[in-house]
Amino acid sequence: MSTGSGGTAGSTALLDGRVAIVTGGAGGIGEGISAALARHGASVAVVDIDADRATAVADAILGAGGRSTAIVDDVLRDGAAAEIVERTVAAFGGVDILVNNVGHYLHGGRPFHQSTEEQWEALHDVNLRHVFRMSHAAIPAMIERGPGGSIINLTTVEATRGIPRQTVYGAYKAAVAHFTRCLAVDLSEHGIRVNAIAPDVTQSLQLPYDQWLTEDDEVRIPRWVPLSRLGTPADGGGVAVFLASDLSAFVTGASIPVDGGTGVAGGWYRTEHGRAGWTNRPRDP
Repeated sequence: MSTGSGGTAGSTALLDGRVAIVTGGAGGIGEGISAALARHGASVAVVDIDADRATAVADAILGAGGRSTAIVDDVLRDGAAAEIVERTVAAFGGVDILVNNVGHYLHGGRPFHQSTEEQWEALHDVNLRHVFRMSHAAIPAMIERGPGGSIINLTTVEATRGIPRQTVYGAYKAAVAHFTRCLAVDLSEHGIRVNAIAPDVTQSLQLPYDQWLTEDDEVRIPRWVPLSRLGTPADGGGVAVFLASDLSAFVTGASIPVDGGTGVAGGWYRTEHGRAGWTNRPRDP
């Protein structure tokens, strides 16, 4: 475990004195969120199944003058949620911010009638059940800290639009979005706010656009994304800081798209290219 003390050098102190748990916090958007929360003064428990990455991210935060601990665990494991919260409280004295970042579509797309119940269960575990478990474990610790606190769930633009060949994944992400709304009402008496971030076209470990796109594809990005670029983990990190801080003190139950405008501008298109028959990177819409 890596730990440290002291504020973050150059911090604007939006989150000074607050403690955050970020699941899947050592890669992609999760890493961007961990780094951003720490930069603004939060003590961050970087939770990840990858020990090397978790330690590296925590050490980078420490090297910048922040506070962090690496918690190596699998959030899908029975009992993991309670242990993660206990270890965070032991390291930093409480929990103020929970970021439920872990999620995945797990397998290549296929029509729903060709999917299996085993696949549904796996998608349920990684996209919904652990969000329930982590929230259930963290909320008592957040209430104990007194009025306030912020839970941030990661959904996707696919939670609000149809996604071909990923029906079950889309359904569970939509469930996370509605869980966010319901929990926001449930926890309002404690001053705990619950919001969601819904990303799209973000370069990450799960979506390695730099490996997928050809040179010809690069020039099409302005067609696909109204803001004319792909997203970065730092984009999600910035929104997480807003939702975790008092800047969003009167915001709860919201889902903020971090998609460069793709959600409001379009969706999926049929294509003759590739085997899937669909693309969100159209050459011939």
